[in-house]
Amino acid sequence: MGNFADYSRFVVTLLAILTPFAAIPVFLALTEGQRRGFRARTADMAAMTVFTVLIVSALTGDLILRVLGTSLDAFRVGGGIVLFLMSLSMLNAQLSPVQHSREEADEAGQKSALGVVPIGMPLLVGPGAISSTIIEMKRSPEWAHAFAIVACIAVVCVAVWVALRLAEPIGARLGRIGLNILNRIFGLLLAAIAVQIVTAGLLGLFPALAG
Repeated sequence: MGNFADYSRFVVTLLAILTPFAAIPVFLALTEGQRRGFRARTADMAAMTVFTVLIVSALTGDLILRVLGTSLDAFRVGGGIVLFLMSLSMLNAQLSPVQHSREEADEAGQKSALGVVPIGMPLLVGPGAISSTIIEMKRSPEWAHAFAIVACIAVVCVAVWVALRLAEPIGARLGRIGLNILNRIFGLLLAAIAVQIVTAGLLGLFPALAG
């Protein structure tokens, strides 16, 4: 089982990937003109979707790797590249196509369960969050580690839920510039995390690189 610093880093990583503050403008736009109760239910559904997808990913990650026939180190490299691409979009204060494509935005207007698709998935939880969860879960086979990962996911989902529930006052108080600044800060953090994950994967695949 890891120490407190390891799990704190995982929480920060998930928050940087999910970037609920970056999702606030999209959340407000998709729920524009709806009653306050509708926005609250959408926020609840989005947070529950994130929690469900990440828990399923954590519990089935080993099976996924075996089915794909890939090693954890290869998955680290691939997942790290996805995270780095997301971080570049965030540094430009934009949503990455990995998170939310134009086609999904157009289709969102025709769906009633906005909290599930596209807000919950893929806007908030997508390949980056899923791969990071699987990688972190594989660090230890102990049950205590698994419970700690579930607790970390729960903490992050609560933060997402609070951010979406308070999307309207947060958006009004920070404005677009403030949200973009937060987005860029999280993007910089995510870029550093992505480089670290890719480096660990490469060292596992090519031990000679460690000298």
